[in-house]
Amino acid sequence: MKRVPGPTDHVVVVGAGLSGLACALHLLGAGRRVTLVERDAGPGGRAGRARLGGYQVDTGPTVLTMPHLADEAFAAVGDSLHQHVELTALHPAYRACFADGSSLDVHTDGAAMEAEVRRFAGPAEAAGYRDLRQWLEKLYRAQMRRFIDTNFDSPFQLLHPDLARLAALGGFGRLDGRIGRFLSDERLRRVFSFQALYAGVAPARALAAYAVIAYMDTVAGVWFPRGGMHALPRAMAAAAERAGADLRWSAEVSELERSAGRVRAVRLASGERIPCDAVVLTCDLPAAYELLGRAPRRPVRLRHSPSAVILHAGTDRTWPHLAHHTISFGSAWRRTFRELTRTGELMSDPSLLITRPTTHDPALAPPGRHLHYVLAPCPNTTVGPTAASWQDLGPRYRDQLVGELERRGLDGFAASVEEELLVTPLDWTEQGHAAGSPFSVAHTFAQTGPFRPRNLVREVENVVLAGCGTTPGVGVPTVFVSGKLAAARVTGGVAPRPVRARPPVVAADGPRVPTPAGADDPA
Repeated sequence: MKRVPGPTDHVVVVGAGLSGLACALHLLGAGRRVTLVERDAGPGGRAGRARLGGYQVDTGPTVLTMPHLADEAFAAVGDSLHQHVELTALHPAYRACFADGSSLDVHTDGAAMEAEVRRFAGPAEAAGYRDLRQWLEKLYRAQMRRFIDTNFDSPFQLLHPDLARLAALGGFGRLDGRIGRFLSDERLRRVFSFQALYAGVAPARALAAYAVIAYMDTVAGVWFPRGGMHALPRAMAAAAERAGADLRWSAEVSELERSAGRVRAVRLASGERIPCDAVVLTCDLPAAYELLGRAPRRPVRLRHSPSAVILHAGTDRTWPHLAHHTISFGSAWRRTFRELTRTGELMSDPSLLITRPTTHDPALAPPGRHLHYVLAPCPNTTVGPTAASWQDLGPRYRDQLVGELERRGLDGFAASVEEELLVTPLDWTEQGHAAGSPFSVAHTFAQTGPFRPRNLVREVENVVLAGCGTTPGVGVPTVFVSGKLAAARVTGGVAPRPVRARPPVVAADGPRVPTPAGADDPA
């Protein structure tokens, strides 16, 4: 594995999102001095926090899987995630609601899910689910160490027995077709293939290898941190500070001072100069390339994932058929993905993710109130409406979205809203996300593994990239891995042995890990 040459005693990490915080903890564990600079007033990045009156809103991801990857970062400095964040296992992980009025609870326990599939679609589909689960487990084992949790220096690293195992499992076929070998019920097939949207590719076109995301969601388990997802970066920043990191908030980087092929110092907009031996850039790729003064040369222009409209709504009521996470599927499927990724139209029959974090943490809302997060995928600004057009389009689409929610059983939603925040591709663009998409570079074959933008920078020997735009890619688990991989580029891989996956807490109605005093204090 290639690493940063020369001295690396003092590292400046730019950006305190999940990848930057993970990187900082791994660097500290390997004995480096770390200065972490963040343009915002506190940690989080995409996993931020907004206040709407008495409501506390997660502005980024709401689904947590594979929490042991976060625990690896804490373990690097001799700490533990579970000492600082109370995690609750969600049962069900999701509730899937379909246009025909049927619903399915998605359990991560194999026996419980098999029984639910039998109830929902009969014994043949239950047997198919059992085989699908075994396939997903094999797929994960074939991919994780060799193709996800690894630094690529060359495509030739793919030439390994694990590649043959992945091929034998059908990983290079199409996702939709491979899931169809196990399940014939169209509704069930959607439950195990909609995750391709995270990768920015329609299930009919995505590699079957991307079913590893379905493994994370439907087999490994889904968790909820008390205090919301923002509790994770808060706890990570506190752990980094305890381990000796110098944390700089409201510190925007204006320039990288370079000479002889190395960055010698990071300059802040305030005028401060921070000398350093190496730099890790975790900001979005366009911002990183702007600081570097160059973008990588690629034969084909980068393609970005679809975007999303998010409605955060604080309401005076809720609806009993909602789970913590509810996926509301429309009737259309292939057409929906074609609209999102090719024709650039808003979904004519949307599939929506509805998250109700107050299900497991009522303190995120005023007493007797509820918080709902509604995510509607939409085209990015390259293939769909421009960022500027969302100035007028946003409010109209918000009203269409609320009308759709009411048609799908959330009667009185419009009248129940007390506080709200609408986020559109215009907002993502203003935050610096390319193509107005918070999901970054799509996981097409030409943008995956060794073909994704590398985390080493040519012509600047002591700069490393981390975050969802570089390896291994988009998603909360993968950005934790990205931070670890970036740290390994600096240290040469000198780090504590990764911790094994372990249950952070038993189910929601069981005993919980105590949260230290102040852990739920607002950021």
